[in-house]
Parts: sequence; structure tokens; C-alpha cells
Amino acid sequence: MRNIKTMSHQAIHVAMAIITITIFLTLNITKAQDKMGKENKMEMSSRMNTDEPMYMIPQNPTDISPLLIGESIPTVRLKDASGKEFDLNKAIASKPTVLIFYRGGWCPYCSKQLSGLQELMPELEKIGYQLLAISTDSPEGLIQSASKEQLGYTLLSDADLQVSKKFGLAFKAPKGYWEMLPKTTGGIDKELLLPVPSVFILDRAGKIHYEYINPDFKQRLSPDLLKAVATTIYKDL
Repeated sequence: MRNIKTMSHQAIHVAMAIITITIFLTLNITKAQDKMGKENKMEMSSRMNTDEPMYMIPQNPTDISPLLIGESIPTVRLKDASGKEFDLNKAIASKPTVLIFYRGGWCPYCSKQLSGLQELMPELEKIGYQLLAISTDSPEGLIQSASKEQLGYTLLSDADLQVSKKFGLAFKAPKGYWEMLPKTTGGIDKELLLPVPSVFILDRAGKIHYEYINPDFKQRLSPDLLKAVATTIYKDL
């Protein structure tokens, strides 16, 4: 907060908007967590303590129990667009990271977000970040998205949603998606899950310093707000 005095009036308004959004989302997530049964909470809290934790699947996006600011991400591996194994923790250890979870290239709101991130990527890299994005798409689907949106950052496949589960973001997809998901995930999403779209800013140790998690998949963090918060907190990473 000590740097706010040197910010322009416009930047102050942006910062205040970020604070307001964060408080609103935190309150909503807290309310959602209160709705969950005690048994569900205990199962969710164990996800960091075992290799294959039980995951009680929330039936609605408002019922998720995500990792929170101050927590560290779990040890996970995914597939990149070429189908090769990608060590997320090793990549994050190289530099501060903006980590995105999106539903898939088939989602128009996700496609718009991916394009906005591509435009923002040079500025994020100039600040000192790398940009990584995770979705339910199979590696083949990642290639299609990267080509269609002309993306220059790394896309990763969490087709079975095991990583989304460990982040506490996965929930049961509405019935309207049940026929599509087996196709876009290469038949791997057998539980028919989706992730709540999210943004995390991580330090090299994988600690979460900022997050934007909105159960309404139509609402995404704007590039301007992401740039403002990324710039503001970089000194603490």
C-alpha cells in the first residue's frame, strides 16, 4: 500500500476496483464453503496431504473449495500441446507466474480471454512474469486453440481434471456438456467435470499471492485489471 501515493488517479481507481472485486469474491467463496457439509470440507482439506486424495465433487460452481491466497500449489504434472509431460512446479520455480484455468477452446468466453492474454503477454513478460494456461482440452485441442488465437504462451492439458481437483476448482458439469466433454478431452474426462475459470499469481515457490475465481464463467478478469495487480504485487514475489 505504501506505493499508492505515487500512483496516478487512474491507477488508484483500478487498484480500488481490484480490492472491491477480491473482497466480493472472497465473501462469495466463504459463503459457498459454509454451505458444504463438514465431511466434504474434511475431504477437501486432505488434498495436500496424500498422493491420491479423495475429492468430493461439488455439484455447482458456487460450492467449490479452492486453494486460497497464502497457500502453495500442489505438486502436479500435465501434458503440453505436443503430448509431452510438463512439470508445472519446475516451470513455476523459474520465475513468477500468472496461471490461468479456463474451460476449453470451445468456450467463446475462454477464447476471448485467451486473445486478451496474448495481447497482454509482452507487458507481463516485461514486468518479469511467465504466462501459463490450463484447460480440459486434449493436447490436440490445445494445438487448435493456439493456432486459432495465434497464442505465444504455453497451453497445458488437464483433460482428466486431476490438477483442477487439487486446486479445488472442479465441479460436476451441467448435463448440457455431458456429450461434448468426452470428445474435447479425448475421452479422459470420465467424471464429466469442469473447472471454475480462475487466475492465480504465484511466486517461484508456488505460493499464491493473488487469485480471481468467479463461479460465473461469463465473467473474466480484464487484461487491464490483471496488469494492474500483477504490477502492484510483483515486488513481493
